[in-house]
Amino acid sequence: MPRPPGHGPDFEVRRQKIIDTAAELFARQGYAATSVNDLGRAVGLAKGALYYYIVSKENLLIEIQSRVMDPLLARARQITALDTDPLVRLRLLSESLLTIILHRLDHIWVYEHDYRSLTGDYLQTLLGQRTEFEHLVRTLLTEAVEQGRFRPVDPSLATLQFLNLHNHTYQWARPDGRWDANHLSREYCDTLLRGFGAPGTPLPDIEEAAAAFKRDRPELPLDPETAWQPTPVAG
Repeated sequence: MPRPPGHGPDFEVRRQKIIDTAAELFARQGYAATSVNDLGRAVGLAKGALYYYIVSKENLLIEIQSRVMDPLLARARQITALDTDPLVRLRLLSESLLTIILHRLDHIWVYEHDYRSLTGDYLQTLLGQRTEFEHLVRTLLTEAVEQGRFRPVDPSLATLQFLNLHNHTYQWARPDGRWDANHLSREYCDTLLRGFGAPGTPLPDIEEAAAAFKRDRPELPLDPETAWQPTPVAG
């Protein structure tokens, strides 16, 4: 049986490239200011042909948000469930978050600035994913307090401190810059752990422990190239 129009063997490859281009345009111009015609010109497709691949402009925004949250949440759940020190899990989670930020800077820009352009169930799904990720961070911070690793910090405020330190990295970082995700995570976590640390309680060598986990579990930390498998969004 012949393939449906637009769904030949290279369909998915072409579609992913269109999403990449859309992320770049939305990051540079803004989602609202970028038209389907702008995207069509950028990828060399007429408007009608473009719709074979994207279904709608909002669909592109959904895909971009999914490229950020789907792999990040999957890895965050895995890390949170590990049977090890909560400080080590925070370090692994930190590096996973920074890895995807550095790998997908355009996507992160769109994720941070344009998510409110989503509507209906799509917006509610994204807000739910954000809430779940924040909950996982808060869970690890709460465990660290309960185990006496951290002084009795307010978990909600500590979660915001963790997220604010990491989430603004996209504004100045470069994927080929002088600091990679591992280095940034090490420095960020050193700052956080010393700030949150319980007085008189020595901090464990989380770098050695995190490195051991990465050796034993090569899927940690997040590698967006291998962890993320695209799931087409239904029209």
